[in-house]
Amino acid sequence: NVQTSLDGSGDENILPEVVKAITEAHDVGISIDTRNLAALKEAIKHCKKPPLINYLSLEEKDIAKDILALCRDTGASLIIRALKGIIPVSFEGKLQCLEELIEMANAEDIPNEKLFADPSVVHIGRGAGQDHLISTRDTIEALKTLVEPPINTIGWVGNVATGLPKTHRGYVTASFLLYLAGAGLDAAIVDVYDAEIAKAIYMVKTFRGDVVFTPQDLDRWT
Repeated sequence: NVQTSLDGSGDENILPEVVKAITEAHDVGISIDTRNLAALKEAIKHCKKPPLINYLSLEEKDIAKDILALCRDTGASLIIRALKGIIPVSFEGKLQCLEELIEMANAEDIPNEKLFADPSVVHIGRGAGQDHLISTRDTIEALKTLVEPPINTIGWVGNVATGLPKTHRGYVTASFLLYLAGAGLDAAIVDVYDAEIAKAIYMVKTFRGDVVFTPQDLDRWT
């Protein structure tokens, strides 16, 4: 996930160069994290394969059609995020935001297979954090069960531990990842260099039959 500013300011000058440097050095998929349309258009030119655009919410209605057209024309996938003024606390609020965004994307000929629905993960230590996290799981489960054609789900899982002591972050994030994986989570934004998180990812892949389990694999992170 490539992000060069918190609010998109100056991204058009920096973000494309960072994406270019990464894609020239590594054959990896890129998630481009900005709402700066000019930066998106330029950065995509440097991607060897269609990227994932992070993100579109109901806060960006002024540029929504442009972002959706960019996804359609380049084959990029898109994260749609449950956000409208504030992050909804309730399951119903999250689902309503995402349903509206799905309709907007479909209207611009972007199929569900190109969409990654993000219920918006908040810090567990903030006021209503635990209520948010429960409804996040419920939303993922509902999306995987109710939406046809099927849609992908994603979450900034690492955000759950923001503000916690560093000694606790990996364990809390890994635990939350396993919790969401049980609801059908398809993808996550996490620190893959953290040993606790890396082991959790490996076990999710094991339980889903994506890898053949061996105890020696776990030794890589001890």
